Amino acid sequence: MMLAPDDLPGDIHLPQTLLGSLEASLLTLDLDGYITGWSRGAERLFGYTPEEIIGKHILVLYANESEREAELLNTVMQQGRGEMEVLRRRKNGDAFWANVHLSLTRDAEGRPIYMIGYLRDITERLAAEEKNRLYGMIFEQANDAVAVIDARLQIVIVNQAYEFITGYRASEAVGKTPRFLREDALNARAKAELDAALATVGHWEGELVDTRASGDQYPVRLNVTAVSNERGQLTHYLAVFNDQTERVAAEAQIHRLAYYDTLTAMPNRALLFILIEQALAEARRYHRHGAILCFNIAGFKDVNDSFGHAAADRLLAEIAARIKECLREEDVISRFGGDEFYIALFDIQQREDAVIVAERILRRIDEPFMIDFHGVATEVALLANIGISVYPDDGLDAEKLINQASVAMYRAKQGNHAHLFYSHEMNRRSLERLKLETDLRFALERHEFELFYQPQLNLASGHIVGAEALLRWKHPVKGYVSPADFIPFAEETGLIVPIGAWVVEEALRQLRAWDEAGLYIQRLAINVSGLQFRPLFAETVTQLLAQHGIPPGRLEIEMTETVLMRNNERLEAMLSTLREAGCSFALDDFGTGYSNLAYLQQFSIDYLKIDRSFIRNVPGTRRDEAIVRSIIDIADNLGLGVIAEGVETAEQADFLRGLGCQLAQGFHFHPPLPEMQFTSLLAVKNPL
Repeated sequence: MMLAPDDLPGDIHLPQTLLGSLEASLLTLDLDGYITGWSRGAERLFGYTPEEIIGKHILVLYANESEREAELLNTVMQQGRGEMEVLRRRKNGDAFWANVHLSLTRDAEGRPIYMIGYLRDITERLAAEEKNRLYGMIFEQANDAVAVIDARLQIVIVNQAYEFITGYRASEAVGKTPRFLREDALNARAKAELDAALATVGHWEGELVDTRASGDQYPVRLNVTAVSNERGQLTHYLAVFNDQTERVAAEAQIHRLAYYDTLTAMPNRALLFILIEQALAEARRYHRHGAILCFNIAGFKDVNDSFGHAAADRLLAEIAARIKECLREEDVISRFGGDEFYIALFDIQQREDAVIVAERILRRIDEPFMIDFHGVATEVALLANIGISVYPDDGLDAEKLINQASVAMYRAKQGNHAHLFYSHEMNRRSLERLKLETDLRFALERHEFELFYQPQLNLASGHIVGAEALLRWKHPVKGYVSPADFIPFAEETGLIVPIGAWVVEEALRQLRAWDEAGLYIQRLAINVSGLQFRPLFAETVTQLLAQHGIPPGRLEIEMTETVLMRNNERLEAMLSTLREAGCSFALDDFGTGYSNLAYLQQFSIDYLKIDRSFIRNVPGTRRDEAIVRSIIDIADNLGLGVIAEGVETAEQADFLRGLGCQLAQGFHFHPPLPEMQFTSLLAVKNPL
């Protein structure tokens, strides 16, 4: 039964962007005969552009229909490939004869998925053959090189094709022994096979490599036939061969496109499945062990957004090269797409061997990368995570092992582990998170979100001068769900956009309610995801500020450095609009990312927020003390405010106060509070 196109994975066909640049006459077909890809060579051959032909049925190219062409398709479906001479019609109506070679591509499970065709216009060759038929058998195949060789193995006569293909003039070839019959030209085994075939059956046919007059080697398809006289005595040999360079190159290109990643030249998903299945067959037979590693770069999208796709592609190629350096010759690295790589370790002695390789890879990736950014060499540090599945312990199915390694990788990333083995417990947690994601999609319409407010205090006076609005999700069954569990899902699925819009409106509504109740805070801070900076975001916030009557300077937008790294005109325009509407800006988690000081000048940030990871170990840890001191000094020199988050002890507060830090928040002062408790706190601390 043939598979319908809708039943096929969406990424199985060769990209038209790649196929369209090929000079060979190549096209791809789905299993129903509809054209899905069209090369530059095919456009030249038929006259149709990709836009005119893609999506049309192959019958549009037929000059006639015959049962032989149906036989060709049957042969391809049964044997995987087939070749035939057929009559085709160009866009202008001209009919021509073509040699068509069809190959069937299968997926990792052996199911046919699409066909790749290579066509060659043979009209002129067929016409020449018909004309030369009058001059005898020697020149029947005028497009092929023909040489008549005597019993002493010396060339008697050659045709023009021989001169063209080999580069030798007839005068140079006559009287010489052709290379394929010389003892010193072929390897001993090939020469022995050719001699034995001519002696026993009088004919040999096969492929070998010949050498042109220029010294260049090229593949040929050779037929050698022994010719005897009426008395049965050997008198001559007839050698006919043709240049297979184009066919071999086309087949190699088809193979590369079907089985290799174009960016890194590493095996792709289809080839990796084949190799793993072969390894698993040996593992069953010889009781061998192996491992599949899923490798992923943390936050690679930020690099892509910051430095551009071309630089990111070069970085991916270097990542692949570094990984390959850490592997044995028999191991395989495959790129599935983006920054996700899979590494197959064939034949390991124990599970710990996979850890050794994973750690070797991670150490190599930890070394800085250099990116050419606008002519300036920029150093980039990357973090990676690796998930590991092991066979036969975790199974003997290629797809299952790859999925398990992927689950382990995501679990490692969520738990801040460099590498992690797959386990059934991981799979159970993954299913739970999938259920959580489903619940998250309905949480907004079910009014399950609420805002908590954490006070921000002036360290000198102890007064509450602001607050940060923090999103909380109260699940109807699980109760409060940690933001660390649901915010990443919201980011990945895009749900953060409508949720973020609700946060803005709810925060402004609450700020207005406090004003009307006679309670006052100078600023209310909200966290804004990079995904929220879309068209109309600034206009929507501006309208809400006006609608709720919020004076300028009362709403503070907190964003991370990854947002500013996009560094595009649209973002600058949005931030400018928001500043004109009276918003202030705080750079959250400062010091944990790229910390490019140019962002502070370009985007006019008002506050730097010192990440809790630095506050946690002060005073007492010289490195973190130095970082905190440096951030405060940078802010002072640039005229910016500083907010320390995560302050949990009196010693931390005193340390920050001594460095001149103005504002702080944390459990030492107050935890995040629901609206009613925060309102009661304001009534005591901050009445108008």
